[in-house]
Amino acid sequence: MGAATETWTTRKLLDWTAGHLERKAVDAPRLSAELLLAHVLNVQRVMLYADLDRPASELERAAFRDLVERAAEHEPVQYLTGRAHFFSMVFNVTTDVLIPRPSTESLVEHVIQHAKRTPGFHQPLVADIGTGSGCIAISLAKHIEGARVIATDVSEAALELARANAEANGVADRVEFRAGSLYEALPERVNFLCSNPPYIPDHEWDAVAPNVKDHEPTGALRAGPDGLDCLRPLIERAADHLLEPGQLAFEIAACQKQAVTDLAEQQPHLSGARVLADAEGFDRVLIADRA
Repeated sequence: MGAATETWTTRKLLDWTAGHLERKAVDAPRLSAELLLAHVLNVQRVMLYADLDRPASELERAAFRDLVERAAEHEPVQYLTGRAHFFSMVFNVTTDVLIPRPSTESLVEHVIQHAKRTPGFHQPLVADIGTGSGCIAISLAKHIEGARVIATDVSEAALELARANAEANGVADRVEFRAGSLYEALPERVNFLCSNPPYIPDHEWDAVAPNVKDHEPTGALRAGPDGLDCLRPLIERAADHLLEPGQLAFEIAACQKQAVTDLAEQQPHLSGARVLADAEGFDRVLIADRA
């Protein structure tokens, strides 16, 4: 970023950093530059453009330079800033949890709309299995009036973070967090079973982007040769945990569409299995109803 005597304004920092990150093949280089600088200056991203000619102090430049160097090595910007945006909300994130992604918003949007328009799903009881940051559970509690949510995870660190996110987003009184694997912590039946479980199959692992593969928790991503190590038991035992009416909504890999649909259709107490596409057109969310 040039010599220490050089004046580096917000405009100059953003322009240089966006170009640098683009040359390093970092996703969304301009947005990444904005998020990192807003974090260092402790302002909203939009406020950067209110004073583009503001000079940065030496301390600000040093802190920014460190983050930019790490981002150039494909360390996720969300981990560098400790914040991620999901469904118009802000979530704290650490390397203990997956970074919330737009693809998962498709699952959340489906459940919200189904609860609003379908008889029997008013003020539903929802379970989010493997909650991570809590983004699914908290978004549903926030946007479905009267919903109560049970969120489970095997990681105590994830549960602690998710509790803090529920508090920050004003739904701590309607989300209960429990420790346990798969259905261990869910003895009761619910209206909605939701999950974004590990689902990357071994044959796709080498193609996973380095910012994901090298930094996000592997145990929350990989799921065996066919990617169904978690999805298979979730689907096979889903009917035992669904009320009537009840519905499951599980995130999947696009390559698993036929396999998970077949698996759901083999369950005598599930019906109407189908897979919804996300905003990018990828097959992403398995839906099935309690028969």
